[in-house]
Amino acid sequence: MSPYKSRLLRLLDERGYIHQVTDAEGLDALASAGVVTGYIGFDPTAPSLHVGSLVQIMLLRRLQQAGHKPIVLLGGGTGKIGDPSFKDEARKLATEETIKANIASIRRVFANFLTFGDGPTDAVMVDNSEWLDALMYIPFLREIGQHFSVNRMLSFDSVRLRMEREQSLSFLEFNYMITQAYDFLELERRFGCRLQMGGSDQWGNIVNGVELTRRADGEQVFGLTTPLITTADGGKMGKTMAGAVWLNADQLSPYDYWQFWRNTQDADVGKFLRLFTDLPLDEVARLERLEGAEINEAKKALADAATAMAHGPAAAAEAGETARRTFEEGTAGEALPTLKVAGEISLVDALLGLGLAPSKNEARRLIAQGGAKVDGEKAGEDLTIRVEREVRVSAGKKKHGVLTP
Repeated sequence: MSPYKSRLLRLLDERGYIHQVTDAEGLDALASAGVVTGYIGFDPTAPSLHVGSLVQIMLLRRLQQAGHKPIVLLGGGTGKIGDPSFKDEARKLATEETIKANIASIRRVFANFLTFGDGPTDAVMVDNSEWLDALMYIPFLREIGQHFSVNRMLSFDSVRLRMEREQSLSFLEFNYMITQAYDFLELERRFGCRLQMGGSDQWGNIVNGVELTRRADGEQVFGLTTPLITTADGGKMGKTMAGAVWLNADQLSPYDYWQFWRNTQDADVGKFLRLFTDLPLDEVARLERLEGAEINEAKKALADAATAMAHGPAAAAEAGETARRTFEEGTAGEALPTLKVAGEISLVDALLGLGLAPSKNEARRLIAQGGAKVDGEKAGEDLTIRVEREVRVSAGKKKHGVLTP
């Protein structure tokens, strides 16, 4: 039984999103009294967000589902600095052109998860370069800098750990927490935003924003973080042998996205169903009780629901049918990655060209370990494949592609 009274915090609590709240009782009362505007920031460090960001996107979705208003804050300004939180070294600075291109690409993802518009609970998307790029340095230091204690800033884990390891922390990076705190203040002034949410690694930055808004404007605002989402074996959510699991279809096909969820470890199925799908909790409870071979029903339900949310029901259905045909009937499905070949191709180049291995070295390692198959038969590195018909190439048991003449 959830200890919260508001629909928002009950929903977040029951589905496993709550790690820390600056003032849980105060936020619970605020969310019970009316519409709360809340935001999460996303820095454009790549052309797509990946599954590691999905819990935050889902958090905004839950905010809207509970009758409140989400703000997607894109870090066109903070992205020029780079978040140093728990990083061993500074990010490589991106050019303004790259940042703008990444923002344009990232924007597309959110339309699949949120309803945008002009209504009281419709989502809005804002770029913090609107105010950060226009700041004048000395006036900003006078107005905002006076509210920050360097002693306290040095005590935050994100800074302290870097310094304890004697790893450089540039003055540019040190300013990141000030600019993020200023984002909260600016969103409170522009939109009446009262809540910032984020991952547990953002706690220090969020607290800074809560305190800055109180000191500068006398307004009470709130912060909430999610727990670090790890897999049952202790791995980081969204990291695979092949690299990041991207949310944009042009970075990762819907079929591969479906397969990522289908390959969830048994112990993670219930948690991921609660976090990453809209399935009712009683149905989640039923699915996570399944054992043995029946747990595959739950994994397929997870893959279908997660893929439909990110890429649409048609793409999810096609991915599921492709998987069924590939694994249950032994035939190739339309959604598998394909590579057109004129004549012959080496197995190494086939694995690379189909996206089944990230590099030639990884392809050779896979082959040496006996993980590469051509039409279901193990193959050696010296194999040259003559493509006169469709040829199925496999990397392990889960990843497949098709060579076509």
